[in-house]
Amino acid sequence: MQDDLNSLYAFNRWADQRILEKVRLLSFEQYTQEPVPGWSSVRATLVHVAGATLIWARRLEGELITARPTEDEYPSLADVEQLLTKGHAAFGRLLTTLTPERLNTIWSYRNLSGQECRTPLWAVYRHVVNHATYHRGQIASKLGRFGIDPPFTDLVFWATEQTPQS
Repeated sequence: MQDDLNSLYAFNRWADQRILEKVRLLSFEQYTQEPVPGWSSVRATLVHVAGATLIWARRLEGELITARPTEDEYPSLADVEQLLTKGHAAFGRLLTTLTPERLNTIWSYRNLSGQECRTPLWAVYRHVVNHATYHRGQIASKLGRFGIDPPFTDLVFWATEQTPQS
């Protein structure tokens, strides 16, 4: 499973970079506005993904997290990219510490409301990638609303790029 997680996190970094390449094509106004009434902005969604990635990493490192990052704290795309880079770097370090035995343990943490939760450790690592994938799909839809063709970010496209095609 550890090798699988290393691949999933390589995929996750790749997919995030592909989304960011397209988001850079937006004007600041497009980046910060609702693409459709009631839909959060691209910035809000990216702050959520980047913040959640770092929150989970910090929890896994033993920190108690009581709040999510806000758009006001990360006003520009460059700011959000730095936050995302911190999260990816933290998971890069965390992945090197895993063993199959450790992944199969039950892990406890406190959610943002302070409630204690218990879950298999492997599930947290998979959740972070799944969560990012879900929200990248939302961003892809928002990019389309602004007339930008969203990138292909499916796992199979990453795997195909990693595989010799001769």
